Amino acid sequence: MAADHTAKAFDEDLQELTRLVAEMGGLAERQIVDSVDALIRRDIALGKRVSAADAEIDRLQHVIEERAVLTIARRQPMAVDLREIVGAMRVAADLERIGDLSKNIGKRVAQLDSDFHPLKLIRGLEHMTDLVQHQVKAVLDAYAAHDLPAAMVVWKGDEEVDAICTSLFRELLTYMMEDPRNIGFCIHLMFCAKNIERIGDHATNIAETVFYMIEGQQMLDPRPKGDMTTFATAVSGN
Repeated sequence: MAADHTAKAFDEDLQELTRLVAEMGGLAERQIVDSVDALIRRDIALGKRVSAADAEIDRLQHVIEERAVLTIARRQPMAVDLREIVGAMRVAADLERIGDLSKNIGKRVAQLDSDFHPLKLIRGLEHMTDLVQHQVKAVLDAYAAHDLPAAMVVWKGDEEVDAICTSLFRELLTYMMEDPRNIGFCIHLMFCAKNIERIGDHATNIAETVFYMIEGQQMLDPRPKGDMTTFATAVSGN
C-alpha cells in the first residue's frame, strides 16, 4: 500500500513538472512571435513588453529546477523515472535561453530608426520565424507526448532554418554594399536573424532531450547543420 502511495505521489510530481514546462513553453512561443512582430512593425512598446515578460520565463525555470531537485530527493527515482525529471530540467533550460534570445530581439526594436524597410528581407525574416516557431511548438508537443519520431522530424529540420538564415545574410550583405547608410539597420537585422536561428538550435536540443528520455542515451549522430560561414565573415569583416 505504501508503494502504491509513493508511486501515485511520484506521478503527481511528474505531472506538475510537465504542466510547468508546458506553461513555460507557451510563454516562450509567444515571445518568439511577439519579438519578431515588434521588429517588423517597429513597435517599440511591444518590444519592451517582450523584454519585460522574460522575467516570468526565468521564474518558471527556477520553479521547475526546485521542484525537480525536491522530487529527486524525496522519491529517489531510478533509470527511466530519473530521466523524466532530468529531461524536464533540460527542456526548461532551453526554453529559458529561447526567452533570452527573444528578449534580445525585442531590445533591438528601439534601435531601428532607419526608413529603410526592404520587403524581401522582412518576408525572409517572417518565413524563418514561422518555421522556427513551428519547430518549437512541434518539439514541445513531442516532449509532452513522448513522441520520438515527431522529435526527430524537428531534429532533421534544423538544416532548413540554417539555409534560410544564410540566404538572408547574403541579401543583407548586398544591401550594405549597395548603400553604406543601410549598414546599421542591416547589422541589427543580422543579429536578430542569428537569434532566430539559435532558437531553432534550442528546438533541436529539446529533440535530443526527448531522444535521451526515451532511449536512455545521448544522441551520437552529428547534427544536420547548414553552412553558416556567411554570418561569421560578415561580422568579422573578412
